[in-house]
Order: sequence, then C-alpha cells, then structure tokens
Amino acid sequence: MRGSGCVSPITVFAAAGGGEHGAPLALDQLSLYPAPVQQKPRDVEPEAGQLEESVATLRRSVEPYTEWCRVTFKKIEPRLQSASRFGNEAYVYLKNPPQDLYPRAGIIGFTGLVGLLLARGSRMKKLVYPAGLMTLSASLYYPDKAAAVAKSTGESVYERAVHAYAAVESLLKPASRAGQDGDGGSEGGSQH
Repeated sequence: MRGSGCVSPITVFAAAGGGEHGAPLALDQLSLYPAPVQQKPRDVEPEAGQLEESVATLRRSVEPYTEWCRVTFKKIEPRLQSASRFGNEAYVYLKNPPQDLYPRAGIIGFTGLVGLLLARGSRMKKLVYPAGLMTLSASLYYPDKAAAVAKSTGESVYERAVHAYAAVESLLKPASRAGQDGDGGSEGGSQH
C-alpha cells in the first residue's frame, strides 16, 4: 500500500536543542513548521461597507410600505379566500351545468345587447335599458328567485328611505326650531 505511509503517524526526533535526546516532538514544535498564534475570535463585527449601508438605508425607507402591504393583505385575505372558493364552486357548477343553462344565459345576454342598441343618446339610457331588459328576461326564466330579490330589495330601499327621511328631518328641525324660538320667544314674552 503506497499511500498508507502518508496517513500513518510518524515519530520525529530533534538533532540538537534544549530537550532530551530521543524525546518525540509535536509537529508545531518543529522550527520548520511554525504554528500560528491562536487568537480568540472577537465579537466585533467589521465595519459595514458602502453596499451594506445602502441596503440598510433602502430597507429602512421601504419598511412603512411593506408593513402597510402586510396589514392590507391581512384585511383582504378572507375576501380573497371567499372569492377563490366562489370560483372553485362556479367551476364545478359549470363543469356539469343544468341542461338549459347556456340557452337561458344566451337569451339574457342577447337582451342586454338589444338594450345597448336601443339606448341611443344619454348615458343614463345606456345604463338603464340593458340592465332593465336583462333583469326582465332573467325574471322570466327565474321567477322564484326574482320575487325573492325584489322582496329583499324593496325592504332595503324602504329602510334606506326611512333613514334618509329621518336624517333630513333632523337637519331641518333644529334650524326651524331656532327660528321659531327666536321669534316665538319675543312674541311670547310680550303677550304674557
């Protein structure tokens, strides 16, 4: 085995020196191979270079924006998950649709296009005609759902109208009372 001699330990004897003759020496004690002085590692970090300082400055300047993105994502994450869930459910539904889904959707879309053709002139007509005709054709195909939507929409519109009336009344009532109190107070004081 030729390479085994390099791996096996060898005893080295010094020819002259201050020690006993024939005493084995360690490899780092030989003058031919001086061992480097062992220094304890320092915990001092080297000074940051220009690149490191630039990156640190960039991180500090971008930190408010990244925090805003993190907070915003946490707010919209449930909505994104529900939208993803809705998309998956729609995909499963459209993968095996009911028998008459596509013809009905085609007719409802066609009535929307007819509404766009009929709505010449103002922007209001361009919004109302297609939406109205599509709603009408959808209510013909799905009367139960149309009745439920109309009922809930009617209740919602009624509630909003009552709230709007109360808000307008509260805005106008203090102004009319102040005018009445000022006029009525002087008249009332002179009459009594």
